Parts: sequence; structure tokens; C-alpha cells
Amino acid sequence: MDTRYWIGFNIVKGIGPAKVRRLLDHFGDLALAWEATGDELTAAGLDKRSADNVLTARKNIDLDRVLNRIQKLGLTVLTWDSPGYPANLHNIAQPPPVLYVKGTLTPADEWAVAMVGTRRATAYGREVARELASQLAANGVTIVSGLARGIDSVAHKAALDAGGRTIAVLGCGLDYIYPTENRSLAEAIVHSGAMVSDYALGTQPEAANFPPRNRIISGLSKGVVVVESPEGGGALITADFAAEQGRDVFAVPGSILAASCRGSNKLIQDGAKMVLGAVDILEELNLTLVTEHKQARLALPANDTEQRLLACLSDDPIHVDEIGAQVAMPISHITGTLALMELKGMVRQVGGMNYIVARETRAEYRVE
Repeated sequence: MDTRYWIGFNIVKGIGPAKVRRLLDHFGDLALAWEATGDELTAAGLDKRSADNVLTARKNIDLDRVLNRIQKLGLTVLTWDSPGYPANLHNIAQPPPVLYVKGTLTPADEWAVAMVGTRRATAYGREVARELASQLAANGVTIVSGLARGIDSVAHKAALDAGGRTIAVLGCGLDYIYPTENRSLAEAIVHSGAMVSDYALGTQPEAANFPPRNRIISGLSKGVVVVESPEGGGALITADFAAEQGRDVFAVPGSILAASCRGSNKLIQDGAKMVLGAVDILEELNLTLVTEHKQARLALPANDTEQRLLACLSDDPIHVDEIGAQVAMPISHITGTLALMELKGMVRQVGGMNYIVARETRAEYRVE
């Protein structure tokens, strides 16, 4: 699969999930669609304006140059066909065809909860967001939010402070950080989670971009928690998307006298599950045993290569070159597999490309 053409159609104005699906169904792959004539594009189901946009983009966009810039920024591009495309998001109607990722998404992020709320959070809202996100993260739940001021920022930071994972979904290209005061927070998120966007590089954080990105926030999650929101707040858009996607919607009750709580209180009145503590979320989403689920899934060797590498490891550090001599595999293949095993919590690198087996894996498999 050549991601250049997925990126190309992602850049073209007016080409969304439905049209990408039509192109794939008609041409079989996007490389052929990118080279198609206008008549061929309309025959595939594009309207004339969209077809003209494709032809114009093809003349003006150097896909190799775009891909080179993406790589220089250290981004990963995921498409519908990528093995690492988030499972939760893949299961919604018309998921984004392309995701740009800075940081790392892991299979463990399937156990995710979105936490959203007003940018003008009160002291009460901040404290509740901090407590809920901390407790959820401590229980192995990934916190998803939008990097916005207020509740979003508090939730991200609390998850990081608790030693957990968090994902920020941006309403712009990943070459922008918005708001700019969250640059340091964004850097921390990249090291303990990921920033993601379906917007191409160069897309500025315009107001119209944020409601659609909320669909990704809910789509990545098992449920959405609205901590504090006024009537008409953006967090309520995320809650609406969650309901459409079959996700659970939770809301934290607030003062009936506070304008900042009217939207979230109304959600409860309309049937959202009231949250009085993190346990309400964990129990409703069956996440009380998420840590055990993760250990059972991630500690299991996925293939023969992982099993062979695991057999070489113990509590004593061993260098990759020595591992290579024992298993007779290319070093590049060994280091790539060990990196994945480290993400899965099976092994640990202790410096200088020396590895040991993780304590949990040692206990599970009685590695000596």
C-alpha cells in the first residue's frame, strides 16, 4: 500500500470517507484513482466539482515532498488498511480514511475514555476532571481529549501525572499546536501517548474544524464523560457523536445555578449516566479489570519470533548482537520486534541496546 495517494486524497478539498470508499470500490486502489481522468473520476461516483479538485490537486501537489515533510516531523500515517489503525475508531460509520499520528498508539488504547468539557472551567470542574482522569488512568484506562483549554488540558495532565496514557485529537494539522500555551503539554503527551488528527499538514486551527474532530474523540473511546459544559458547548457535540456511535455518555452533575453546568446537567436529565466517581465509569464500561486484561493480552507472545527472543532473555542484560547470534536473525528484525515487545510490556531496554525480560512476563512464563 502506498500511503502517498491516501495523503493526496486527504489533502483534496471535498473528498471525505464516502468518496474515498467509492474510489476504492471503483478503482481497487487509490494510486489508480489519483491518475484517473475527470471522466473516470465521475464514473466512479465523484461529482464534477470534486473531480475537478482532484485534477487540480494532482497538478499542484508533489506527493513525495509532502511525504518527506511528514517523515521529517516524525509523524506516522495510518489508513483504513494499516494494522495499527485504532480498532474503536475503525468500528464507527465512515471513519476517517487517514490519521496523522505523533507519538504512539498501542492496542492497549482500545480501553479508552474521552473526557471533555468547557474551556472556561470552574475550580469545581477542574478538580473533578483531575480526580476522574487520575483514577481512570491509574486503572489502565487511556484518556482521550482535545488539548483545548480548560477541562481537556486538565484531563490530559492528570492522566500523565498518574503515569497513564493519553491521546489528544487536534482540529488542525499536526504542524500546529493549538492553543499555543499547550506546547509543553503536547510534548509530554507525545512521550506517553499520541497526538492525532485527520487534517493534513498546513491546516490551521479554524473554528469550523473542531466540531468534526469531536467525532474522532468519541470514536476512539468506549465512552464519553462530560465534566462541565454550558448549553451549546462543544462538549455536547462530542456527546451527540458518542450517542450516534453507540458509545456510553456520562455527565458530572453540577450546580443548577451555574451556567457552566447547564449543558452537562441537561445531559443527565436526558438520560446520560450520572458520574459521582471514577468507579461509576469503570463499572458501566466493564473496565474494572482493564489492567488484568492488558497483561493477559500483551504478555502473550504474538508469534514465533517473539517466543524465540523471549527465550533469550532473563534478569541479566543481554545485547542485541548476542541475541542475534543466538537466534540467527537480522539485527534490524530483532530490534524492531524488541521495540514492539517493549511497548507491550514484555521486555525492557536497560541502556546500550541491552534488554532484560519484564518482571511480569518472567512471572507469567517462569523465564529463568
